[in-house]
Amino acid sequence: MLKGFALILLTSLHFICKANSILIPMDESQKNHLKAYGLTYWALKHSLETNWLLNYKNGSFLVKYSQAAEKECKIRGITYEVITDAKTNAIIQEIVDPNVNMEMVKLEKAPKIAVYSPKTRIPSNVEDTDAVMLVLNYAEIPYDIIYDEEIMKGDLSKYDWLHLHHEDFTGQFGRSNRRQSNFQENMLIQQTIARKFGYQKVSLLKLAVTKAIRDFCLGGGFLFAMCSGADTFDIALAAEGIDICDDVYDGDGVDPNAQEKLDFSKTFAFRNFILNLYPYGGFSNIDVSRSRNVDFSNDFFTLFEFSAKSDIVPTMLTQDHEFVIKGFNGQTTAFRKDVLKPNVLVMAETKSTNEARYIHGEFGNGQWTFYGGHDPERSRGGGRGNIPTDLNLHPNSPGYRLILNNVLFPAARKKKQKT
Repeated sequence: MLKGFALILLTSLHFICKANSILIPMDESQKNHLKAYGLTYWALKHSLETNWLLNYKNGSFLVKYSQAAEKECKIRGITYEVITDAKTNAIIQEIVDPNVNMEMVKLEKAPKIAVYSPKTRIPSNVEDTDAVMLVLNYAEIPYDIIYDEEIMKGDLSKYDWLHLHHEDFTGQFGRSNRRQSNFQENMLIQQTIARKFGYQKVSLLKLAVTKAIRDFCLGGGFLFAMCSGADTFDIALAAEGIDICDDVYDGDGVDPNAQEKLDFSKTFAFRNFILNLYPYGGFSNIDVSRSRNVDFSNDFFTLFEFSAKSDIVPTMLTQDHEFVIKGFNGQTTAFRKDVLKPNVLVMAETKSTNEARYIHGEFGNGQWTFYGGHDPERSRGGGRGNIPTDLNLHPNSPGYRLILNNVLFPAARKKKQKT
């Protein structure tokens, strides 16, 4: 899982710290897991030496001491400990022991983050409650919102990490007037953007955007998608050149042979899926939402454990203080395992239904992660009306913590040497 991805591993027993350090534990002693990620991002922005201690106290962080960093820990309400050089070295010796499932990864830079999301929006219980934007705001991690215009202009090259807002990349406007924004208004906005760039159909604009995001990942970018942002992305790639939109969306009917023409070689994660060519409801059978029979009170998914010393990437992405996590719904809740490509890594599953909730893979020099569901602290959608989830009530959310693992993931990539 390391193709095109260089990590600096501090595994030498002779590593000597020259100054005191700040240890940020990420086990049950941590008062605010989510803001701890924001502090770590802050440390990287301020060029403080920062390391991720995989599986040590559930994925703790070690930051070079500064008075400013300690002040930030206090301001953000984060549990921390200032430790001596001797204790720092003792922790490192414990981690590098070949008999323990731990590793230490140096974080090199603060990744530049973009969220793909409509900028002009009618407030709704979907748009105003995107889980990634909520947790980035709460953790105080900066990001830019970009949409079709910026991507078509080539702005993706400015970023290291891209999140796909719960978008419909097939050009069918979410297939429901309850999604994204008022159906007619949302359609008008996207049609206007399509015409601006010379496309007669929104589906053609969305395909161009999808291919640009594909190329971003191909060139080394990190892609993270939740809910329908994951499956519609792959559907759009497989359906390139095929009309899968009913006349209610683009003025003409679907190609009657659309299913047979799909090219699964173009997709990231899914293959052999069956489209829903009826104009309403789910997009395909990738998602299990309409076939699963799980009472919400019994809906849990389990994280897999990986070898920190040999499977570093999935170990980073699964750092958590809980390993059995409360399930949550979305337009795309979870992924059918029988439509996953063989090279897709399942990092979490719902055992009772044999469905994948959290998956990862490579594409070219880049990497991607798809996470089923909409909001880790809601049973469905964005919650009650248009009221966002208040993360002040969930500072230790294990489901939200998985998102932030992905945000820090690109920080471990070694900077290219200038020539």
